[in-house]
Amino acid sequence: MCYGHNQSLSSRSSLRRRSHDGEDDSVVDDLRDRLAETEARLRRARAREAELSRRLEHMKRFVSVMEIIETFLERRFQEQKDRIARLFSPVSTK
Repeated sequence: MCYGHNQSLSSRSSLRRRSHDGEDDSVVDDLRDRLAETEARLRRARAREAELSRRLEHMKRFVSVMEIIETFLERRFQEQKDRIARLFSPVSTK
């Protein structure tokens, strides 16, 4: 009789342990899922960062080219102004 009683207590304890183990497994599974989601977000963030870095470098090159063109056009404009000024200036006769 005592043995049967102890066995039922032991079974209950074992069930509780399994229940806790099941909860532990559930917690571990949840943590693994969260870790996988975090790693996926990190991969996406790194890919986005790489894409933005490429775009930034492209934009920097574009701005450099535009600055070169701007300098060239300003110089050409000044040369044209100087040429027109010479054409319309009175010719000195010495």
